Amino acid sequence: MQAAMGTRNDVLPLTKERKASFITKLLVLIQRSSVNMHRDIGYYWLRFAVFTFCCFSIGTVFYNIGDMSLGNIQARISLIMCITTILAMASLGGFPSFEEEMKVFRKERLNGHYSATAFVIANTLSSAPFLMLMCIIPGAIVYYMTGLRRGIYHFIYFVAVLWTCTMQSEGLMMVVVAIVPDFLLDVAIGCGIQGLLLLSCGFFRLPDDLPKPVWKYPLYFISYHKYGIQGLYKNEFLGLAPDDQQSRNGLTMGGDHVLQKILQIDTGYSKWVDLAILCAMVVVCRATFLAMVKLTEMRGPIIKCGKMKL
Repeated sequence: MQAAMGTRNDVLPLTKERKASFITKLLVLIQRSSVNMHRDIGYYWLRFAVFTFCCFSIGTVFYNIGDMSLGNIQARISLIMCITTILAMASLGGFPSFEEEMKVFRKERLNGHYSATAFVIANTLSSAPFLMLMCIIPGAIVYYMTGLRRGIYHFIYFVAVLWTCTMQSEGLMMVVVAIVPDFLLDVAIGCGIQGLLLLSCGFFRLPDDLPKPVWKYPLYFISYHKYGIQGLYKNEFLGLAPDDQQSRNGLTMGGDHVLQKILQIDTGYSKWVDLAILCAMVVVCRATFLAMVKLTEMRGPIIKCGKMKL
C-alpha cells in the first residue's frame, strides 16, 4: 500500500512539471509561425517580390525628382501617397494565408493547446521581421532612385513609417478574418475599409475641404494613412529651404510653406508624434483582433446552446 502511494506521489509532481508555461507556449508558437511564414511563398515572399517590383517601377517614373520647384513638389507629394497606397493594398494578398492560420488556431484552440493571447502575440512578433524586410529593401530602392531627402535619419524614419503602416494594415485584415471567416467576403470588406481610409486621409481632398460629417469626424482622425503621409511629408519638407538663386527668381518655395499652405498640415507637433500615434494604433488594432478572437470563441457555445434549446 505504501509502495503504491509512493508511486502515486512521484507521478503527480512529474505531471505538474510537464505542463508548459505561457512563455514556453509563446516561444513554440513564434518558432512555428516563423517557419510557416518562411516556407509559405504566398504569405510574405510573393508580396515582397510584387512590392519590390512596384517600388522599382515607381522609382523609374519619379526618377531623380530634383529641386523644390512647384512641379517637383507635386511629384514628391504624389510619390509619398503612391508608396503608402500600394503598401496598404499589398496586405490584401495575405488573406489566404491568414485564413489557413485561423483555421489551424481554431482547431488547436478547441483542444486547449494554448490561449488566444499567446496566438495573437506570437503572430505579431513572428510577422514583424518579415514586414520589416518588406519595407527596408523596396523602400531603399524607391527612396534613393527618386532622390528623396538625403540623410540616414530621414531614411530610417521613412522605413519606420512604412513598417508601422504595414503592421496596422495587416492588423486590420486580421480583424476582418477573425470576424468573417470567408475569403471572398474578407477581400471585399478589406478593400472597402482601405478605400474609406484612403479617401479620408487628406490627400484626395485637403483636410479643410473634407465634409465634416463622417469624412472629417471621425474617419479623417482614425485613418492611419493620415498619420503615415503627414509624417512622411514632414520628414521630406520640414525645414527644407529652396536654392538661393531659384528663391530669388520666385521659382521655388520653402518646405514649411508647402506643409502649412499647400498641404494644410499642422506643424505644431513633431513627425515623431505621428509615428507614435501609428505605433499606438498598431497596439490597439492587435488588441481588437484579440478581443474579436475571444468573442468568436464565446459566440460558438452560445449558438450551440441556443440550437439545443430549440
